Amino acid sequence: MTSFEISLNGERIATGAPTLQALLLERGYDLKSAFACAINSGFVPRPQWPERSLQGGDRIDVVTPITGG
Repeated sequence: MTSFEISLNGERIATGAPTLQALLLERGYDLKSAFACAINSGFVPRPQWPERSLQGGDRIDVVTPITGG
């Protein structure tokens, strides 16, 4: 498995995850939780997570909703 560097929520990490969903699972995210993902500032709909491939240098942002006001 080849490792490459990406940015996840502003933190540079090395991963071998081939897809967004694989990365989320690798990093311990519960896929049933409410959150959204963007790659390089582009929103990625949840149904596309299993096939959305990752490349070195990608910037992934995981955003969770905040309740209250």
